[in-house]
Amino acid sequence: MAGKTMTDMFADMAKQINLPKIDYEPFLDIHRKNIEAMQKSAAVLSQGGQAVFAKQQEILAEIGREARQLIADFKPDGTPQEIATKQAELAKRVFEATVKNTKDIAELVQKSSSEAPKIILDRMRESFAEARAAIESRKA
Repeated sequence: MAGKTMTDMFADMAKQINLPKIDYEPFLDIHRKNIEAMQKSAAVLSQGGQAVFAKQQEILAEIGREARQLIADFKPDGTPQEIATKQAELAKRVFEATVKNTKDIAELVQKSSSEAPKIILDRMRESFAEARAAIESRKA
């Protein structure tokens, strides 16, 4: 008995108490698919993070260009009322750009953060169905 592995001992014990023989291959396949789904989910999250980072870089570059242009175009001459009107227009343009950029980033974050959990949830459903089918096939 000293030369027996732990698996051999469990197999002997299963024979003694008449446990049904189980085909572990379908369950290993299920586990492999689960790991693949987790890797795919992580990749989606990573790609989403990269897209957000790229968008932020794009926004910063655009803000820099626009700021230089606005400063070059802004010539506070005229009456105080005309200057106030120019300043209000400048503030409006900056606010609109900020809202647009914030919306773009929020959409990127929402997209990547909703896709990743969906991959895992879909795989869980498939996994349960596959496990159920494997168990049912052994009963038949």
